[in-house]
Amino acid sequence: MKINAVIFDMDGLLINSEPFWAQAERRVFSSVGVELSDSLCEKTASMTTREVAEFWYARFPWKHKSIETVENEVINYVDELIQKNGQPMTGTKEILSYFHKKNYRIGLSTNSPFRLIATVLNRLDIAPYFHGISSSEHVERGKPDPAVYLSTLKKLGAHANECIAFEDSVSGVAAAKAAGMQTVVVPAPHDFDNPAYSLADMKLRTLLDFPMA
Repeated sequence: MKINAVIFDMDGLLINSEPFWAQAERRVFSSVGVELSDSLCEKTASMTTREVAEFWYARFPWKHKSIETVENEVINYVDELIQKNGQPMTGTKEILSYFHKKNYRIGLSTNSPFRLIATVLNRLDIAPYFHGISSSEHVERGKPDPAVYLSTLKKLGAHANECIAFEDSVSGVAAAKAAGMQTVVVPAPHDFDNPAYSLADMKLRTLLDFPMA
């Protein structure tokens, strides 16, 4: 079947927000006595915000604040950082414009909380491009489970075999493939040679490297 839809991940793919998450988590978790190690942070990088909070609480249980409160403090700080300093990844506006001109249905599937989606889309001035958005906050499980992709496919009225997914993480690629989609991955430069990305159908250095002929 002909490809007529695309779905994008958000953090680390459309917006350079990964450093904001690291900054927010270090500030908030240190305030409750948790000192984050780089090795453990790598394990939490692809988790939902609630999963991250539960992960650290299980290892270093804190007092006086609920897991939900700490989770919301992280989200609030990331929201603030994006509004002030958020910048698009290389090729974000070019590739969205390309698919828009081709009349593709364009969707978004992210593990980030739903309220951050509007912050990102407004900061980057790309909201009008999207026909359907989904956050793992509103499905049973986040990536690598395919639920957040299946949700967006339904909103777009698209079939998996008519859609390309764009991702930047191993768990995101696994989610998209599990949903039945062709997948393009744009890894972080330091992780580009990770053999786990062989699951994707195409691997690029930046979104600009996608063949937009």
